[in-house]
Parts: sequence; C-alpha cells; structure tokens
Amino acid sequence: MKQGSKQLVIQTANLVAGFMVWVLISSLMPFIKEDVSLSSTQIAWVTAVPVILGSLLRVPIGFWANRYGARLLFTISFIILLVPIAIISYAQSISMLILGGFILGIGGAVFSIGVTSLPKYYPKEKHGFINGIYGAGNIGTAITSFAAPALANIYGWRTTVQVFLLIVLIFAVINFLFGDRKEQKAKISFSKSFKQVYKNPKLWFLSLCYFITFGSFVAFTVYLPSFLVNHFDLGKVDAGLRTAGFIALATIFRPVGGWLGDKINPFLILMAVFFSLTFAGFLLSFTPSLPIYSFGCLLVAFFAGIGNGAVFKLVPLYFSKQAGIVNGIVSAMGGLGGFFPPIILTILFNWTGHYAIGFMSLSEFSLATLVLVVWFYYLDKLEISAKIVNHVVEGIVLTDSNGIIQQVNPAFTKITGYTQEEVIGKTPSVLQSGEHDNHFYEQMWDRLKSDGFWEGAIWNKRKNNQVYKEWLTITAIKDDAGETKHYVGMFKEENGKIKNG
Repeated sequence: MKQGSKQLVIQTANLVAGFMVWVLISSLMPFIKEDVSLSSTQIAWVTAVPVILGSLLRVPIGFWANRYGARLLFTISFIILLVPIAIISYAQSISMLILGGFILGIGGAVFSIGVTSLPKYYPKEKHGFINGIYGAGNIGTAITSFAAPALANIYGWRTTVQVFLLIVLIFAVINFLFGDRKEQKAKISFSKSFKQVYKNPKLWFLSLCYFITFGSFVAFTVYLPSFLVNHFDLGKVDAGLRTAGFIALATIFRPVGGWLGDKINPFLILMAVFFSLTFAGFLLSFTPSLPIYSFGCLLVAFFAGIGNGAVFKLVPLYFSKQAGIVNGIVSAMGGLGGFFPPIILTILFNWTGHYAIGFMSLSEFSLATLVLVVWFYYLDKLEISAKIVNHVVEGIVLTDSNGIIQQVNPAFTKITGYTQEEVIGKTPSVLQSGEHDNHFYEQMWDRLKSDGFWEGAIWNKRKNNQVYKEWLTITAIKDDAGETKHYVGMFKEENGKIKNG
C-alpha cells in the first residue's frame, strides 16, 4: 500500500476514534442526569463544554501537525485522552463532568491534524475528495450516539465510558507504530504563519462558512439526544438511534461535497448549501410535528455534510503554504459554531417556552452567509480576470470614454517603459511617435465611434524615445443603453520594427 493510502486509512480511523470520544457526554446525558443532579441549563453547559477545547485547540494543533507531523500529534492526543475519560467515569458532580468534558475536547481537536497532513500525499485536484473522506471520520459521533446508550442500558453508563479507555490506548499504539515518521514538515514560526494569513478576508469567509456548516452539525449532534427525549418523549435508545442517523447522513455526504468541489466551482455548491440551510432553519423554527422536524434535521444533515466537504476543498486551494494554521483557524470556528447553539437554545426556551427564535437564527445566519458566498463568487471571477490581464504578453490599456487612461497592465510597462502611475490621468498621446499625421488619428476615432472597433499597425514611442511598431486593437466597451463607457487597447510589439528616436 502506498504511503498516502496507508495514512488516509490510519488518520481517518484516528478521526473516527477521536470523535467517538468527543461526544461521549452528550450521547450518555440521558443516563448521566439520572445519576448526577443537573438542571436543564447545567446539562446544556456540560454537553457543550467539550466543544470549547475541541475548537480552540484546533488552531495550535493544526500548526503543530504541519511542524511535527501527524504521527506525533495523534499519539500524544490519544494518550492525553485517557485522563478525561477516567475522570468522567468516576464523576459525581457537575464540576467533575465539566473538567473531564473540557479535556475531552482534544478528541474533536484532532480533526486539524489530518486535514493538514493528508493533502501532502496527493495532488491538488484530489484534495477536496481526500479531505472529504478524512472528514467522514466524524461518523465516530454516530457510532457513540448509537452504541453508547445501548451499552449503558446493559452495563451502566460508567462502565460504558471506561470501555473508551481501551479504544484510545489502542489508537495511541497504532499511531506510534504505523504513523509516517518521514512526513514532510514545515519549519516556520507560529507568529509568522499567523501574520501571513490573518488579514486575508478569504480566511474569515471560510471560517464563517464552516462556523455554520460544521457548527450546525456539532450543535445538532450534541443537542438532539436530550431534545428528542425531553420535547418528543422518545426513549433514550430511540433518540440515540435518530441522532446516529443524522450524523451518518452528514458524514456520508461530506466526501460527496469534497468530490463535487473537485469537479465544479465550490462556490456554487456553497450557494446551494446555505440556501437550503436557510430553508431548514425556517422550517424548524415553527416547532413542527416529529415527522416534519425529522425532515428538517435530515435537510440540515445533508447540506451541512456537503458544505463541510466543499469548504475544505477551498482551504488548500487558497492557502497551500499556510495550510496548518489556516486549517486550525477554520476548523476551530466550526467547532465554536457548535458550542453556542445548544446553550442559546436552552436559554431562549427558558425565556420563551419554545425554540423558534433559536432555529430562526440558523436561518438568518445562513441567509447572510449566502449573500457573502455570492459576493465572493463574483469577486473570485474578477480576481481570475485580473490575473489573466496581468500575465498576458500583450500590453493592455483601459481608458474612459474621453480617452483618459484609467489602468494599464505589467506588459504595457514592459513594452513602453511607462509605469501605471506615470500614465494614469493622461491620454495615449504620450506614446505618439510623430510618424502619423492628424488624418490617421481622425480616421481611427471615426472608425471607433461608428463601429466600436479599430485594428491596425501603428508606430509608437517608448519612454526612452525609441520608436517601435506595434499591432494595436481598440475596442469600445458599451453599457446596456449602448453608450460607450470605456475603451480597451491591446497591442503587441512587432519584432524587429524599431526606429531610433
């Protein structure tokens, strides 16, 4: 097996194990609250607290994964996870549950390791799909949501928690023995990496997208077991099974989202994602019956999974050299997106007696993000156009309708010797060589005004007074009313056609 395929299998299995541990408390909360006295607000805090460290730690872990490699980071993470699992299994109070849950967040933080490490083994055109497959490791939350309540029914919740001690110990050994010791590593300081990316608006745009998509996934995963039991009076195992179904659907479609991102523009995928999440949040805000509520949740699962995969197609596309810290920041924002909703939903329910405002906030945030996705989609197109203009070998000059120069490209400067600052606000007459009479230019402008186009050979003069011959094309850019707003000139020097000025 190739090293890349081997690491994909190992690291995806690591993520499964990490996420299994991460949702241990929320999956067993219906059992824990019978043994440890907790109010509804305390339950919300206890189930949400693993998300805090699981989110914030993703930033340094993503950076460290790039610097020290996945093998070391996964091994250390699983060894540390032995501590919170042991604390939770003996917890008798809310303080012990919160302490154990906080450290348990490491199980969620390991996500940053794989999305930083695995793209090193594959070409860019496969990054979306590979990260999608790795991200499907969040099926671990479904395994725990389904299996933990079933085991707790038979053996009790404390014994069920202790089973996870063996799981994390096994994975610590697997990583130590089979992790890639020769993984490519980047020796760069944290502060330097952060300074390179924090001013880039794409970083915070992707963070917002993941805040919504992964945040909604985590929030529903954490909140559904207790919500279904308390609001719809379902059995604990039934609630766990339905939560597992939600997680499984989101997980299955995560690699689909990554694969689609490899095939078509990821921005188009994100438009569909946030439009659908807007509708789903709107639907859930009306506190519907169980079948309609289930449909709304499945809609969230489907499009959150697609969105999660699409976002991590864009991260290595825009930040290939700073992948470690960017993966950490974006995934941390996603985790934080799952921390706030359960607490806000509980507080709003205590105030109002229903969940409408909380679910409507999902709809409104998704709608606002949809607007930003559309904006960045067109901004991305403009950036591509600008790159094309800046890299073509032909000189390009843009003027207003009066012939005043507005912009030139680097090729213009290379051919003429004039910088953009030297010609903006002037007319192209600065290039006139004196080789053509006024009749020549009058005919040029008559043709431009009548046909909107002129093409021909012309002698012009560089900044150093050297006269050269070029082939020039001028096109009039008109608005919807047919009025000329700009002229664009494109020219290429005819080799060997030079006169001494």
